Amino acid sequence: MSSDSPLFALSEEHQAVREAVRAVCDAKVAPYAADVDEHARYPHEAAAALLAADFHAPHVPEQYGGAGADALATVIVIEEVARACASSSLIPAVNKLGSLPIQIAGSEELKQKYLGALARGEGGFSYCLSEPDAGSDAAGMKTRAVRDGDTWVLNGVKRWITNAGESEYYTVMAVTDPEKRSRGISAFVVEKSDAGVTFGAPEKKLGIKGSPTREVYLDNVRIPADRMIGAEGTGFETAMRTLDHTRVTIAAQAVGIAQGALDYALGYAQERKQFGKPISDFQGLQFLLADMGMKVEAARQLTYAAAGKSERGDRDLTFFGAAAKCFASDAAMEVTTDAVQVLGGYGYTRDYPVERMMRDAKITQIYEGTNQVQRIVMARQLLAGVQSQL
Repeated sequence: MSSDSPLFALSEEHQAVREAVRAVCDAKVAPYAADVDEHARYPHEAAAALLAADFHAPHVPEQYGGAGADALATVIVIEEVARACASSSLIPAVNKLGSLPIQIAGSEELKQKYLGALARGEGGFSYCLSEPDAGSDAAGMKTRAVRDGDTWVLNGVKRWITNAGESEYYTVMAVTDPEKRSRGISAFVVEKSDAGVTFGAPEKKLGIKGSPTREVYLDNVRIPADRMIGAEGTGFETAMRTLDHTRVTIAAQAVGIAQGALDYALGYAQERKQFGKPISDFQGLQFLLADMGMKVEAARQLTYAAAGKSERGDRDLTFFGAAAKCFASDAAMEVTTDAVQVLGGYGYTRDYPVERMMRDAKITQIYEGTNQVQRIVMARQLLAGVQSQL
């Protein structure tokens, strides 16, 4: 058996992606992260830098003008951006979330038009599933789409829409047959410029303040019938298949936030002196740092394994996507909280980045399905026997 092949290691190409993204982030994302958070403003510097380097939507296939990154490379991009600025990491993450339904179920015409526009940087993509009364119970949505000749007319309110107002394009789930519950939901592409599309005020949030979260109002929005994604009634299935893949990107975001906090805590612990020596010399603190490092690496390995399954479309992706998202986000919350502890009183102030990272980490336990929902998903998969046998 040859021993010169890389076993369970990133390829040189994936390593190169990490180095390239980190260089961009160190130069053009990290320097603005504190200001973006402080003023709750969109990270225009990061958006421009990611677009210039083709990291804004790396998942778009080459045939539509994209970088053609596989699921693991996309995860690495999001992880590295999140390490510098969680708000900025939502640019590549949500561009994948919003456009993946088209990639999964859209017509060739929709793919050419919208994936091409996304790849060229003509506008970002947001994902409109949640509503004021439909969160974890997404099938209980009320937004309606009614057929009128060769058009559809949409009415409703979508809530918690990431990058709403900034994005040009929106994948909207709407009820086309109220009698069929989840099988009566269809998916559509709505454009920001469509008549009747407006946005609510930005939510005032605990974290990811640089990524606007707003309601999207659809008031008699009339769109061409060919903007339906997939067949009528398949929207909910497409939405759930999308989340199987994109939960892995939230896991990556969580890993990146946690890594950024660990990196800062390690540097601080070696510089901060008490009782005549660096606090990193004290065993109590060493144990804390060891646990932080262990959790980050366990989360990363699970996330990368899930990314591999996403790329291959393995039948146990649903379990692994939920597991990676749940484990990594829980780990990120623990690691960032411990990072604040390592810095003591300094960690509790905005003069240091770990309090921002702690606030940013919290959302990863909530969006794209709360971690309670992830545990329901995992349990169902386990009870159905859908898990890989290693």
